[in-house]
Amino acid sequence: MATVSSSSNTGESPCLLKRHVLLLGYRGSGKTSSCMTLSGQEEVSAGQPTKEAFLCTKTLDGMQLLLVDTPGWSLESADLVAERLDGQSPTSAHIRHLCYPGVHALLLVVPIGEPFTEQHRRGMLERLESAGMHVWRYSIVLFTGADRLWGNGVEEFIAEGGAALQRLVERCGNRYHALDNTCSETSIQVSELLQKLEEMVQENDGSFFVINDSIQAPWPAHIQQGQEIDGMMGDAEVSPIFRSPPRELRMLLVGWQGAGKSSAGNVILGGRKFESGRRTEVSLRCQAYVSGRRLTIVDTPGWDWFSIARTPAHIRKEIKRGAGLLHPGPHALLLVIPVISTLTSRKRRALENHLEMFGKEVSLHTLVLFSCGDWLGATPIEEQIQRNGGQLLSLMAYCFNYYHVLDSTSAARGQDQVSDLLLKVEEMVAQNEGRPFLPVKLNEEQEDEATCGKCTLQ
Repeated sequence: MATVSSSSNTGESPCLLKRHVLLLGYRGSGKTSSCMTLSGQEEVSAGQPTKEAFLCTKTLDGMQLLLVDTPGWSLESADLVAERLDGQSPTSAHIRHLCYPGVHALLLVVPIGEPFTEQHRRGMLERLESAGMHVWRYSIVLFTGADRLWGNGVEEFIAEGGAALQRLVERCGNRYHALDNTCSETSIQVSELLQKLEEMVQENDGSFFVINDSIQAPWPAHIQQGQEIDGMMGDAEVSPIFRSPPRELRMLLVGWQGAGKSSAGNVILGGRKFESGRRTEVSLRCQAYVSGRRLTIVDTPGWDWFSIARTPAHIRKEIKRGAGLLHPGPHALLLVIPVISTLTSRKRRALENHLEMFGKEVSLHTLVLFSCGDWLGATPIEEQIQRNGGQLLSLMAYCFNYYHVLDSTSAARGQDQVSDLLLKVEEMVAQNEGRPFLPVKLNEEQEDEATCGKCTLQ
């Protein structure tokens, strides 16, 4: 295989952006089910062994997605030669025809809930690297069976999945995605995967990965196939994935009406993603690639200043729905408070009561985000916290002293502040061992009413 520019003459219409995607993996990994989920073509037969490669297409948002499903690999080493991607077997020749002129992404399908052993990893490496070492620049690990996570994040699954799985993810540049093929509503999952694919395409300058007819040059004599040549050799120790900064951060903006949540979201994402200056009625989810990280942020409607009982039930439900948009759960809640606010005991209790809609452990995942940071001038935020008095100090203690200031009036200063904010969020994620919240149930009106009944209107 080699790479060529996707702008080369392909005979395709220049008016429709096309993305060629190849699904690879072992038998029973969920390749065909994933192809159905991504293409929406229910007539494709899942659950049966795929005997030959076939093409599915889907057009969305001015882009045509061309998905090539392939026969599953065997763990038996005797089948390696026939299954390698060096263009020599009839199967690889057919794949090359379906993928012409090349692929933008290879999705390496790995099922959640089943062991991924060193034998799996080495077999995968030998099949892929027969096509050339550049293959990893175009590879994403696609985890299937996300419904088996049971509320845990895919990052935790990777961390507990063993060295073989961690090495595979790292080999793919820490690019991965989890797919729930049992979910009836898949648009969010598909959109997230396509955005990750587009980021990889940009990183590769829009090039294809092309299957050639020629056999690749032999491996150097001192390197065996299935081993890495970039420093990850043999049984070298690999640190758990959560000890590295997470590639993806999911954050939920919460707070009072008019606290500046939408403006804060725009500063963090580096553009006008949310409509600021007017009341947020429904939770809205936006994404961007910032400082080497994928950020997914959900802006939510504001709650009442003085009591959870005065926040309408439909607003509480919409805020919880916002958390549900961050499947499998947010890494952090950003509690937005204007730095010029005076916090009374009643307001502090209202803040904590609203936060506890998400469970008693919410304080472990909450960072106080002070908006209107320009108001401080040269005054340090710590001095402002001391001036505000004991109620703000109590809130800081409740959130384990995770806080940050954003100045939305200066673009240059805002970029530095965003980088610092993301480092603090990652520190909090590390303290929580990479765990996001458990998914939030959306139909808890009775529980809400019971909670409100315990809240006073002092």
